Amino acid sequence: MNKSSYFAFLDSPSPPMLSRAKIPALSSIPTLIPHRVRRKWRATKSRIRSRQSPTSSISSLQTSFSSADTLRSLRTHHWSFYDGQYLILAIVAIFALSVMETPGPFAKTSVAALLMLGLVLPITRQFLLPFLPALTWLLLFYSCKFISGDYRPPIWVRVLPALENILYGANLSNILSAHKHVVLDVLAWLPYGIAHYGSPVVVCICLFIWGPPGTMPTFARAFGYMNIAGVTIQLLFPCSPPWYENLYGLAPANYSVPGDAAGLKAIDKLFGIDLYTSGFHASPMVFGAFPSLHSGWATLETLFMGHVFPRMMPVYIAYTMWLWWATMYLSHHYAVDLVAGSLLAGIAYFFARAKFLPRVQPDKEFRWDYDYVEIGEPQDGFSYGMLDIYEEFHPQSDSDEWTIGSSSSYSSGGRSPSAGSRSPIDDTQSLWEGDTLASASDHEQMR
Repeated sequence: MNKSSYFAFLDSPSPPMLSRAKIPALSSIPTLIPHRVRRKWRATKSRIRSRQSPTSSISSLQTSFSSADTLRSLRTHHWSFYDGQYLILAIVAIFALSVMETPGPFAKTSVAALLMLGLVLPITRQFLLPFLPALTWLLLFYSCKFISGDYRPPIWVRVLPALENILYGANLSNILSAHKHVVLDVLAWLPYGIAHYGSPVVVCICLFIWGPPGTMPTFARAFGYMNIAGVTIQLLFPCSPPWYENLYGLAPANYSVPGDAAGLKAIDKLFGIDLYTSGFHASPMVFGAFPSLHSGWATLETLFMGHVFPRMMPVYIAYTMWLWWATMYLSHHYAVDLVAGSLLAGIAYFFARAKFLPRVQPDKEFRWDYDYVEIGEPQDGFSYGMLDIYEEFHPQSDSDEWTIGSSSSYSSGGRSPSAGSRSPIDDTQSLWEGDTLASASDHEQMR
């Protein structure tokens, strides 16, 4: 075959033997889905595509598998103070890995290699970077079971009951758990043993779809750092939960005492399973009552969901109160633990809101509607004085989301950048790194 006939062969339509064959088993799958559902799904996809601006990439995701893009991003990255977070995470991870006795070195090396590979590929890096704090927290939490009691502080048994009586005049956990009933057991189990573990995933999905670009990564980082802080406090200030008082009284505790499922044992008995009894018995953090991360999770999720869906705030608050009651009814936490967990979540949220959390624009419904985002609270004297605008994932940028930064531009009104500032669409640098969107002349004119 000469060259001309070869190119003619490439340009010609595919012959029957090269055409894509239809597999009967696979082709019949769409027919199993109701036509009404398929039509609604097609309409939803068309609606999302029509909302995307052809000139904006603020809501786009990285699709590159090339490590060269990552190396290019590192070369053009403007390092800042916020990059120190990865050094802290590395120190915590190294400590946890050095303490862990199982799994062995081969498994640890394999997991670390997979993580590094995920950070090198742009398509996975955009999700791994925001979730690094949460992954580090899981590693630290699991390693707590391997820390010898010889190197850990003594366990505080009397502090939390005393605070409970001083602040509230009674032990609320003992009062709420005094009267048991199977209906109350199930009502307490639903938020504490079911909804609690799936709620972060649901919140991330909702924030990703309906929140401004950058909301979900901000929640992921706040969630991870809140849990790291909570586990660190539990390691340095170990306190016994209410179930310990019910079983052993106020006798001194030691780290050989196994965990107890307390009120959740009734759920295992009700369904004839051994899930919570064995799970809490092997808990890595037996004396981690203070602060309550169950309360911290619920409060942080309430604040972020209320930020995106403010009209649903009463529902989220009701869920948090429901979980508060469940933790005390099941004898897993004192009321002071719940307050401390919510306080920790509030610190994480309001710090993230002031520095990194994008503001919701009322005329936008999905993330694909946003051409720009605004970070920080409006300043006095301006409708939206401080506009911190960044692009979450910029597939055409040489820089990426290696750190969280902010950039500022002044505007006298409206919800868009000032006329003198550069459009985020035209900016070729990722604004996670703190590039200023307004020129010096714009600031001088505003002053």
